Amino acid sequence: MVTPAAGGTRRRLAAILAADVVGSSRLMAEDEAGALARLGQLQHAVLEPRISTYGGRLFKTMGDGFLAEFSSAVEALRCALDIQAALQADTGGLVLRIGVHQGDVVVAEDGADLLGDGVNVAVRLERMAEPGGIVISARVQEDAAGKLADLAEDLGEQTLKNIPRPVRAFRVRPADAGTPTPSLAASAAPRLTSPDRPSLVVLPFQNMSGDPEQEYFVDGLVEDITTAFSRIRWLLVIARNSAFVYKGRTVDIRQVGRDLGVRYVLEGGVRKANNRVRITAELDDARTGAQLWAEQFDGGLDDIFALQDRVTGRVVGAIEPQIRSAEIALAQLKPPDSLQAYDLRLRALAKINMVDCAHLAEGVDLLRQAIGMDPGYALAHATLGRCRWRQVAQGCLRDNAPAIAEALSCMETALSLQDDDPDALAYAGFLLATIGGDRQRGVALVQKALSLNPNAILALDHGAILRAYAGETDAVRAYVERANRLNPFEVAPGRNLAIAIAHFANGRYEDALEATGASLRDWPNYAPTLRYRAASLGLLGRIEEGRAAMRHLATLTP
Repeated sequence: MVTPAAGGTRRRLAAILAADVVGSSRLMAEDEAGALARLGQLQHAVLEPRISTYGGRLFKTMGDGFLAEFSSAVEALRCALDIQAALQADTGGLVLRIGVHQGDVVVAEDGADLLGDGVNVAVRLERMAEPGGIVISARVQEDAAGKLADLAEDLGEQTLKNIPRPVRAFRVRPADAGTPTPSLAASAAPRLTSPDRPSLVVLPFQNMSGDPEQEYFVDGLVEDITTAFSRIRWLLVIARNSAFVYKGRTVDIRQVGRDLGVRYVLEGGVRKANNRVRITAELDDARTGAQLWAEQFDGGLDDIFALQDRVTGRVVGAIEPQIRSAEIALAQLKPPDSLQAYDLRLRALAKINMVDCAHLAEGVDLLRQAIGMDPGYALAHATLGRCRWRQVAQGCLRDNAPAIAEALSCMETALSLQDDDPDALAYAGFLLATIGGDRQRGVALVQKALSLNPNAILALDHGAILRAYAGETDAVRAYVERANRLNPFEVAPGRNLAIAIAHFANGRYEDALEATGASLRDWPNYAPTLRYRAASLGLLGRIEEGRAAMRHLATLTP
């Protein structure tokens, strides 16, 4: 019965079933057309017939979410159990969470939609459910007691976001199941295995200031960070809508990883005091729950959007190499017979970063294996070109011509396969401008990389070197300072070398010498830096020191 309230608002008591597809954003990213077809089949072949059978109506769909109304809490729960049983036997690959609550709802002006706490509680309970599971409120459990054989596990009083009073919740499982919902969750787990490439979800940050007016800033920050990560082509990023189902919940990082099929989880919080704000963020390994990185950022609220942009850049710039390093370490642990092209490239990166000739040769072999396994892998071609050039720069080869030709060919191949990957563009731009002799095209490619991803560390590093060859000291410093600000903990030999080259090009040999010293402190065997150091010493008349640098350089070549 609909009851008119003050002001003409219509209310009624209803049982609400809220359902949401687990991991839908990842499914959409992998196969959008296929995922949409399966969602349509879910609605028309599974949900609508069962909702109708149990006397309910589907009153709202939200892409991967569904809301249904029933006049009976018992029938709503029966429907939920029937739906989960049907999906458990189905091979379509979709998994639902379901929440059921009975309470007061507000009838919208159109007479079809329902609003209010009765709906909101059902949605919050759904978000507590495990994949393939059902969570109900105490009001539903009381009505169903003695009428259904299914077992209810008391979860105790739960504080639900934006719900003024705690709600007692119960996890429901079929009576013939041996253990609580794991049987359902286990059936879902294989469908949400992590993809071959690294994957990340940015969880909603906590508003720790207790000021509701700061929610817009907190949510906007998370949205900006998610968008920035999505520009990294080799990283699969879960969409904001799927991540925000965890808003206001205390979560187990490993469960989030299983739910969404991701390897990494970024979480954080925002605390405001007066006109200052502190933002904390941490990156966790979803497989183990271990913390990989954490940092805090402090700033003023005078220009809140500038602060948001600055924090986004810092977080993305710091975390991208952390994930890359973690992926390299993971690839090193895999047995050789299980390696994919992606893993082989990661192993090669570890070799390239060691810069000595033996490891560079191993890197070349690994990259050729990767290309043989996946000829369309643009970044593998670009990385092979980089590795061949580093062999030349390090003085590893007696005849450089074949390596230079192969490096340039690799870059053209990479660009023909994929011209919108910032890392491939950075590699290609650098080599085409230097050994390819086309500076204008090379600089344009690096700029394109930065337009696609302003936080692309490789593009900043390679752009600094290109500016250095032209003696553009101020531009070089701007690139280097931004790279260091984004990622202060990753040592890149090219940053101080770029400063040295710019000083050298302008005849400031003392400054060039100082910069080469800074570079060699971190990478003592980096041949290009040793060459500029020896040349600077010679031009300063410090002949014996220059000869010592050349003797060191000679020990690095075969």
